[in-house]
Amino acid sequence: MLISENTLKWAMRFYPPLFFQRIWVQKFDKDFTGVHVKIFRSFININYNRSIFGGTIFSASDPFYALLFDQILKRKGIKCRVWLKSADIKYLKPGKTNLYFKISLTEDEINEAETTLKTVGKFVKAYPVEIYNKDGVLCATVNNEVYIRNLFKGEEHTIAY
Repeated sequence: MLISENTLKWAMRFYPPLFFQRIWVQKFDKDFTGVHVKIFRSFININYNRSIFGGTIFSASDPFYALLFDQILKRKGIKCRVWLKSADIKYLKPGKTNLYFKISLTEDEINEAETTLKTVGKFVKAYPVEIYNKDGVLCATVNNEVYIRNLFKGEEHTIAY
């Protein structure tokens, strides 16, 4: 489904898995080339050590590369299925304040995916996410492996697409 940057921002803000973990989409960049995300530290998502629960940090990075690629490729007329194939995280510092991250896709990264989809039929690549606290200190790094494949003719659409 094609939607505007602003509509998806508001939909993601109130999407229950993100909303209840206090994960807030600040904005999507024009043409879905990037996203800015804030993780609020609150009594809902702090752990025993009073830092943001690691699962909240990990889940905050989960949907965004797939969403960006899905919207970009659909706007180019490419029918594809996109999801996060795997991910790993390294916690470097406790999240004692709100946390922030920005994801950006370059034109070269988009062209690489598009070319590979047209020639091979599927594209798999890992992309990094660096999560910072309010003072700009790196608190966690996530490596998200995105899987994209062309939809085969005659494939049934699921409810999610």
